Formats: sequence, structure tokens, C-alpha cells
Amino acid sequence: MNPLTNCKNIYFIGIGGIGMSALARYFNKQGVKVSGYDKTSTLLTDALIEEGIQIHFEDNLTKIDKAATVIVYTPAIPAEHGELNYYRNNNYLVVKRSDVLQWITENAFTIAIAGTHGKTTTTSMTAHILRHTGYGCNAFLGGIATNYGTNFWSHERNVVVVEADEYDRSFLKLAPNIAVITAVDPDHLDIYGTAEEVVKAFGEFSDKIKSGGVLIQKWGTQFTTNISNKKVLSYGYNHKEASYHTINLKVIDGSYHFDLVHPAGICKDIVLNMGGLHNVENVSAAIAIALSLEIDEVKIKEAVACFAGVKRRFEYKVKTAKKVLIDDYAHHPEELNALISGVRSLYPNEKMVLVFQPHLYSRTKDQCDGFVETLDKADEVILLPIYPARELPMEGVSSEMVLNKMKLSHKKIMSKEELYNWAAKTEDKLIVMAGAGDIDTCILKVQEIITKK
Repeated sequence: MNPLTNCKNIYFIGIGGIGMSALARYFNKQGVKVSGYDKTSTLLTDALIEEGIQIHFEDNLTKIDKAATVIVYTPAIPAEHGELNYYRNNNYLVVKRSDVLQWITENAFTIAIAGTHGKTTTTSMTAHILRHTGYGCNAFLGGIATNYGTNFWSHERNVVVVEADEYDRSFLKLAPNIAVITAVDPDHLDIYGTAEEVVKAFGEFSDKIKSGGVLIQKWGTQFTTNISNKKVLSYGYNHKEASYHTINLKVIDGSYHFDLVHPAGICKDIVLNMGGLHNVENVSAAIAIALSLEIDEVKIKEAVACFAGVKRRFEYKVKTAKKVLIDDYAHHPEELNALISGVRSLYPNEKMVLVFQPHLYSRTKDQCDGFVETLDKADEVILLPIYPARELPMEGVSSEMVLNKMKLSHKKIMSKEELYNWAAKTEDKLIVMAGAGDIDTCILKVQEIITKK
């Protein structure tokens, strides 16, 4: 029996995470009592508290809900965490976030978007199109959709759009009807060990698609899949061999205008008001899903045109004649490369200053050469110290290691305070800030500084 069927009280350890908070909102909407712990108070936890969810911010057994029947945690929680061990040692039902997503989606028509990058934006675009066109869906997003100010919404239609996370092989618990794979690049090697294991896992995910389902993969992604029981389609920017590909792309007033060739014809005059050429590809995947559901083309185009983006995905924090500040979650070399290319496509003649906070010692070590090659494509680079997240320091692994290998002449390492002092003095117009750590808090301060100048 599904353990969630009669769940009246659920507790989240790590409730402030983007994926966990979406689940917390789901159960809160269902009328289940929801509470939880997180290490840090954030704007997201503030929002959850306003929605009636009880949250505390210290690992304290006197504050936990001992009446909870289901305990949900993420792999980011350390094994020695006191609350987690209390629940385990006292025979509570303790499950991962991925288990809960599996139970929620097992009896629904599920659309799962996976990929080492691009999945959050593509998931949000897909869910937005289904919502705006009136098709309807339940959505579990890995980012805050700007149109709606949330990472979750519900609908009576038994369709679920979900971001399928490859970390800890979580996505292998899903069995979607439609799956998208946006990218298969070496990442999370602290979990997978080798690039080959990453590729293998994506192949396994593709084979979880239900019989008669659809796989939509980015053109050029390489993995092994069983093609006998599902329809396989591809998408790509400027790849004529792909099932869905863009033609006649133009940039007009900061927006992308293009046509999309698809198996049944051409969807003309699409307008995407979101920066980044990679987002033209992402929206192509979302449109491919909508067309496979037989949603009207005119309605799809209307939905795409009013898509306002996702927080921290090519998000303009300042956009004036004198200053442009772009915030992005990019934390992998391929994501940074896409970000830089996207900025160049919109601001080809402007000097680009890239402020980057490396995320995780393991990723910085494993991807060092890729970071060096990509960062050298900016005009000036400012590196912040590595954000460790769940990791302990590694000997010899630092932002200095990356900086010393770069060929770019205009490069430096700054503390946050030094960054703020620089922001107060700089005359540079175009500043791009990227990373998956706590750089988002720096961006708010930089935004405040440069708008006061």
C-alpha cells in the first residue's frame, strides 16, 4: 500500500531545499499537517511559514514533531544529524524525497524532465505552458517560476510535471509517460565516480519510461536506451537532423523570435522573452511536450510569449541604459558556457564582467579544466571562494587553483566585502553573477549598490 494514503502528519528534514519545499507545499495543500527543520532561514522558508508550515532552524529534539507518521529527508543531510537519527532509531517511516515523488506520481500521467543542466527551466516552461493553455497539471519545480512566485501548484487533472534529479540516482524511482533529457555531462562525480556511470544512469532513466511513452532528448546526447517500447524524438537549436529544430532565429529588442520545425510541420513566429540561446533549446523541448499532448499551437505560442522565466535562471536584476546585472544558477562548465554565449548573443559589443562562486570542492576539482576554459571566454572574471555546501575542504582545491590556470589577464579573487566595494566603484555596464551557493545573497547587495549609484 502507498504509505502516503492515510498520512495526516509529515515532517521534513531540510524543508528549505527547493525540491523539499515543493513537496511540503503539496502536502500542506492536501490538508496534511506539515512541519520541518532547516539549517538556515531564507526567503523560501519565510514563505512556507507564512503558508502555515511550522519550521525551526536548529537540530533540536525538543522542537521536533514526534506525532509525525512520515519523515522525509534529502541526501544532503549529514548521517550524524540528531533529528534524523532520532526518527530512525525510534522506528518512524523515514524516506527520501525521491521516494515521496515516486508515490505521488505512480498513478498519474507523469512528465519528467531530467538532465545535468537545463531541467529546471525546461520543467518550469512545460508546466507553465500546460497551465496557461488550460490543459492543466500538477507541478513540482526545482526553481521559483516568476509568473506564479512558487515552485508548486496543483490541479484536478491527474497530470504531474516533475523535475527529475540525477543526484543520488533519485530519478531512477520515477516511471514517466513522457521524459525529456536535456543534457548528459559529467557531474556529481562524488556520487557516480566516472562519466561513464553518469551516462549509464541516464540510459536507465530512459528505460523507466512506461510502454508506449515518449522520450524527447536533446540532439547529441549519448546514452543507450531500448527503442522498441517507446517513441524517441530529439530537439536542438540549429540541428536540422533533430525532430524539433529552430530556424529563422532573430534577436529583436532583447527577445528571441524564431520558427520551430516539428514532425507535423512548422510552428511559426514564436517569441521567447527570456535571455540565453540555451533557453531557445529548452523551450523547444517544452513545446515538443505540448505538441505531443495535442495542445493548440496558437495557445502554446501565447504561453511561451508570456513566460517570465525562473528565479536565478538568466534573471535580470537590473536592466537600464546604464547598468545590466544578470543572475544565474550556472555552476557547471557547460552551464557557464551556455550563460556566456547567451549574454554575448544579446550584448555582443559590451564588456562582460563575470562574477562566479564555485560550488563544491569535488566539482571544482573534477571540472577544473572545464571551468578554466569557459571562464576565459569572459572579458573579466571575479572569483569568490568555493561554496562547500555538504563537503569538507580538499587539500589544494580552491578558487586560486582555478584562477592560476586561467589565461585571461583580467581576473581576481575577492571576498564578499571586496566585491561590494568593487561594485560601488565600477563603471562597467554588464555584470553577470553565477553560482549555486549563497551568491544569491551577494547579488541582492550588489543590486542595491549599483542601483544607488
